Amino acid sequence: MFIFQIVIVLLATKLAGHLSVRLGQPSVLGKIVIGIILGPALLGWVQDSEIMHTFSEIGVLLLMFLAGLETNLEDLDRNRKAAMFVAIGGIIAPIVMGYVGAHYYGLSTAEGIFIGLLLAATSVSISVQTLRELGWLNSKEGATLLGAAVLDDIIVVVLLAIAMSFFVGSDVSISLLIGKKILFFVILFLASKWFVPFFLRLFSKVKVTEPLLSGALIICFAFAYFGEYLGIAGIIGSFFAGIAMAQTKFKKEIEEKVEPIANGIFVPFFFVSIGLSVTFEGISNQMGLIVLFSFIALLSKFIGAGIGAKLAGLNMRSSMGVGAGMISRGEVALIIAAMGLDNKLLPVAYYTPMIIVVVVTTLATPPLLKWIFGKRVDE
Repeated sequence: MFIFQIVIVLLATKLAGHLSVRLGQPSVLGKIVIGIILGPALLGWVQDSEIMHTFSEIGVLLLMFLAGLETNLEDLDRNRKAAMFVAIGGIIAPIVMGYVGAHYYGLSTAEGIFIGLLLAATSVSISVQTLRELGWLNSKEGATLLGAAVLDDIIVVVLLAIAMSFFVGSDVSISLLIGKKILFFVILFLASKWFVPFFLRLFSKVKVTEPLLSGALIICFAFAYFGEYLGIAGIIGSFFAGIAMAQTKFKKEIEEKVEPIANGIFVPFFFVSIGLSVTFEGISNQMGLIVLFSFIALLSKFIGAGIGAKLAGLNMRSSMGVGAGMISRGEVALIIAAMGLDNKLLPVAYYTPMIIVVVVTTLATPPLLKWIFGKRVDE
């Protein structure tokens, strides 16, 4: 059965992506929309399953790995101040506005803060793909966005742990949590500087088929696993694996070998998987809630991250583009929503509406980026 789903997903995403481009939008938009159409919400041809989830997870890890390969480390360092301003602004505004929205609907303080944290999450995997298509990924705006996403992930995870220790009574050591984050980046730095180049040189000489490709994927998934193990999103690990390999002489060859595998099979499953969590059952009674929180989700990131970018010295267009790029909540918010449901911080009645809000932010990001930035012409 899954073999047939592979046929459907690959055929549908490529055709939908082509149609989206013909209509003047990034192909990503069509691929996400087709996921909703194929999924349980409408046709029901593709169902969420463990193997579907696995393909999707590999897809997003490879997507961020490719982004890391294309990222200029000097640009990332040069824009670290802007990234910090964007991350902080993009966290404060959603928490405040999310809490106010939750209070309006009569939710408790704990539930309001959790919804604020849920809306503070950012997943730039969709923005990364869109910026790649538009030619803006390797720019100061792209570097700011990627840097802000890394900081956003760390800050939100720490704030979430603090909130859960207060409201759920979970035995969470904040100092241990922060220590793990520091340990992650220290080991990552050391591994990137000494181990990665050595391992690639050594592995590329192994007398088997595609040793360099295998070596690159081993490092990519090892970094992702290490990140997950220490409480940091796997996409951050795979992103830094890409950055590490971009500093070696193997960069171009690795990119040429990984990209066909990623975009040829795994990444389409990631786009489709976003739509699989959508269901329209009983939402007519919750339409007001969905509209309000969609508005809050879109506006809070756009304004908060945009103001942060402007304060850091970016011009108005760049600030708006960075704000738009931070809007997508993607798979990170879906994970947090499930966590809130399990710990009774997100009421059952609010779970489906919040999932739809997450999907709305994901759908809105590609056309907003296209509208603000347009196709980049090399100067």
